[in-house]
Amino acid sequence: MNYNIAVLAGDGIGPEIVAQAIKVLEAVGKKFKHTFNFTEAIVGATAIDQVGDPFPEETYMLCMNSDAVLFGAIGDPKYDNDPKAKVRPEQGLLAMRKKLGLYANIRPVTTFPSLIHKSPLRRELVEGADFVVIRELTGGIYFGDKGRSEDLNMAFDNCVYTRPEVERILELGFEYAAKRDKRLTVVDKANVLATSRLWREIAQEMTPEHPEIEVDYMFVDNAAMQIIQWPKKFDVMVTENMFGDILSDEASVITGSLGLLPSASVGIHTSVFEPIHGSYPQATGKDIANPLATVLSAAMLLELALDLMEEAQAIRDVVDKSMTAGVVTEDISEGKAYKTSEVGDWLAANL
Repeated sequence: MNYNIAVLAGDGIGPEIVAQAIKVLEAVGKKFKHTFNFTEAIVGATAIDQVGDPFPEETYMLCMNSDAVLFGAIGDPKYDNDPKAKVRPEQGLLAMRKKLGLYANIRPVTTFPSLIHKSPLRRELVEGADFVVIRELTGGIYFGDKGRSEDLNMAFDNCVYTRPEVERILELGFEYAAKRDKRLTVVDKANVLATSRLWREIAQEMTPEHPEIEVDYMFVDNAAMQIIQWPKKFDVMVTENMFGDILSDEASVITGSLGLLPSASVGIHTSVFEPIHGSYPQATGKDIANPLATVLSAAMLLELALDLMEEAQAIRDVVDKSMTAGVVTEDISEGKAYKTSEVGDWLAANL
């Protein structure tokens, strides 16, 4: 089979880590007789520097005409340190989500036996933890009206959700729970926020349509606490945009390394697959960044966008093998630290 993959490496370490995922996908293509056609495009700070737009029209059209998007990272210190910058790399990410209809971010949170001891939590708390955070991605406070008063002494950010937006993301949550342990946790702040009350009301309406799923409700502050106290109690968690942003980052820490966790942003038009970490500008060009989250994102791409289940599992298996063998970068190494490119070469060779 032939598949067209848009490659948006982005900023910082993005090009280095995406290059390793491409090596692995090319090895998968050879092993399973597929052809992956990779086409590169600019995004983020790189795109601002070149054309003044963090998500140019050409990049958007490439994404629309591709089977899936492999994405690296966005961000650059020269924009982070300039609060008055009118165009920012992160605006490219928001534009990508909105224009591609990327309404759901899916983050699996799993622990790796060889790295349990690197978790900040005790082994008995995290060993066997395996859950998914599903975050609504195109609504809420990030996309609501916002502004400042003329004297700049007042600011506002409106949080808005519509019934179709909530129904769509909750339905995805039910679907994921049905494929797993059939437990769904809806996270909100319904004791305070009107938007959260809408979420809970709709979830309660939809629950009888999914009698096989055990549904519970949790306020976001309680969820933040219980992710740390009892991470193994969760199966699938679904929540709104800002809560999901915070909780998924919190949950990622329990695995011991941000460099290990992939994510998928499911879209109406196409889907985007990326590591959860940022652009890590301090490591740019040093060949030391951990590529495993990006490689595992490529596995999610094969599974969710192309329905290549065996191929996706082959990538996950070889990543497990690399960690057991100690072929890893300096952030998780306990012996020899391999370069980013060396890890990619090893993974491709061992497929």
